[in-house]
Amino acid sequence: MAFTLATWNINSVRLRAGLVHKLLKKERPDILCLQECKSPVDKIPFEKFRRLGYTHWVARGQKGYNGVAILSKLPIEDVGDDRDWATLGHARHVAGRLENGVTIHNFYVPAGGDKPDREANEKFGQKLDFLTEMRDVYHADKPKKSILVGDLNIAPREDDVWDHKKLMKVVSHTPIEVEHLGETQDAGHWVDITRNDIPEGRLYSWWSYRSPDWDGADKGRRLDHVWATPDIANAGHGSKILRAVRGWEQPSDHAPVFATFDL
Repeated sequence: MAFTLATWNINSVRLRAGLVHKLLKKERPDILCLQECKSPVDKIPFEKFRRLGYTHWVARGQKGYNGVAILSKLPIEDVGDDRDWATLGHARHVAGRLENGVTIHNFYVPAGGDKPDREANEKFGQKLDFLTEMRDVYHADKPKKSILVGDLNIAPREDDVWDHKKLMKVVSHTPIEVEHLGETQDAGHWVDITRNDIPEGRLYSWWSYRSPDWDGADKGRRLDHVWATPDIANAGHGSKILRAVRGWEQPSDHAPVFATFDL
């Protein structure tokens, strides 16, 4: 079975339901994982997406903040993982299992605030604790036949940011965050599918709203990721980031990341 998967921080699924509809109609991925839905599950406009063939979904939501959802043309079963990651009480993870046995984990890792100092900034400590728990979970129970996607809020490589030296002290690219993300990746033996497909060159999936000329300035970061376990990583290909979506009317500050799996 072959399927194409996309991950996108939508920054309010209700406010940008039209953009989700546009992406689904234009690109037709089999599965779309959304983060920062900012909606209770019962308020997510699933019916709008159902009419395009996305008749299956799993989601976790909360009013006004966080929230994750997986929309699928393929049957998908909620695996029932309601772990309270880092005891934050946030809707930041949902997992679904396809009929072929592949489990898809959709994560929205905390952004971490503005200061990369857990003593001065509680949110930064929460981010590190969240990643530590991810590491420990995947170290204790090695995932198999799994895909992990989402806004992980870290750009790990030097060419995942517009200026490595300038951003080393900026949250999302600090050495301690990169180290924590690397430990999480290593614990589950996760393979970075995007960089497996596109190993060289600058690659971004996020551009700040603060830049009036985001496209021209191109001060981006690769915060959104698609990983897979080694037993299925070789089936992943066709990775791409749809940069043009960042330029749609009233856009999210993130662009969707795609990959196809032949399983």
